[in-house]
Amino acid sequence: MRAASAAVLAPLAIIALWTGGWAFIILMGLAAGILAMEWGAISERRAPVLTGVAVAFAVLGAMIAAYVGDFSAALVLLVFGAIASALFARAIKASGLDAAYGVLYIGWPMLLLVWLRNLPDGGRWTILLFSVTWAADIAAYLVGNMLKGPKLWPRFSPNKTWSGFAGGLIGGVIAAVAVVWVLADAGFPFSGVSLAGAAVVGLAGALATMAGDLWESALKRRFGVKDAGAIIPGHGGLLDRVDGLMFAVVVIAVIKFLIDWGLVG
Repeated sequence: MRAASAAVLAPLAIIALWTGGWAFIILMGLAAGILAMEWGAISERRAPVLTGVAVAFAVLGAMIAAYVGDFSAALVLLVFGAIASALFARAIKASGLDAAYGVLYIGWPMLLLVWLRNLPDGGRWTILLFSVTWAADIAAYLVGNMLKGPKLWPRFSPNKTWSGFAGGLIGGVIAAVAVVWVLADAGFPFSGVSLAGAAVVGLAGALATMAGDLWESALKRRFGVKDAGAIIPGHGGLLDRVDGLMFAVVVIAVIKFLIDWGLVG
């Protein structure tokens, strides 16, 4: 079931990422809405739906501003959206702190993903981002199950191992080098990124992916839930599948910003 779900969802995501425009923003908007509702469900037992709706509106408003090119306004909207969500949550006897955190936790990576894709070469960078994240996640799962060994962080994620962690890092590096090499050969080069640089990007992205996965495990342990949802057959919730991506996009967007400004390369 996991493989079947991935076989359907991955091509749709890749097409939307490469195409950009409305296909991309609609997909991201749907994802943001689902993530917000899942956050409401796992973080708030008293009013999960209303909390999720408040978080969704705050994130979507900021995303629209980022999509039309006003990133400064998007950041302001995100902050005020977090405050408004907190006040609304408190008014309905829910946790204002958790609602505000949900806006920032989901919204900040979404804004950076929109910013990254809107760049002139954003299509290839988002493909690189997703490839590194997926490769790190899959390699960590396969290598960890095959080699097993000492646990990485048994208190919050008892199934993850150091062997899986190492496998995820290697998978991310290989994916980054392969994407940069293949796309450059196809006429879509990554300006300022050599193959050695691609390996560094892949390593940084894979590290962030592992960190995001562990962080979500800690959050689920705090709220006493096993999965963020059940929307994807065999995978759980959408948050369970993009937890690493939400950290990786921050790291890779920062790297891209530094490259464009000539600060690294």
